[in-house]
Amino acid sequence: MSEFWLPFAAMMVGAGATYVWRALGVALSGRVNPDSRAFEWIACVAYALLAALIARMIIFPIGPLAETYLADRLGAAVGALAIFFLTRNNLLAGVSVGTAALVALTWGRTIF
Repeated sequence: MSEFWLPFAAMMVGAGATYVWRALGVALSGRVNPDSRAFEWIACVAYALLAALIARMIIFPIGPLAETYLADRLGAAVGALAIFFLTRNNLLAGVSVGTAALVALTWGRTIF
């Protein structure tokens, strides 16, 4: 196989492996009871993983977020949560306010 076809072959193998699992999920989805205890447990684990990821991003950030102050990250997170709940679980409003608050708090520290 020439070097030209190698990336294409790798991409096809990766796509094939992905689509096998998707097809299996579609085939089994009709047999899954979404109200079962196992499904509730999976949902709880998914929420716990998401909460842990968000906490890690706030407390132990990497990349450009690591250059911001912890107080700024916490303030932006609290503001985002407050707006999220005040707007009856409007995710767009919460994320927008949290982002704007983090930018404003960080930008305010660099100017003054």
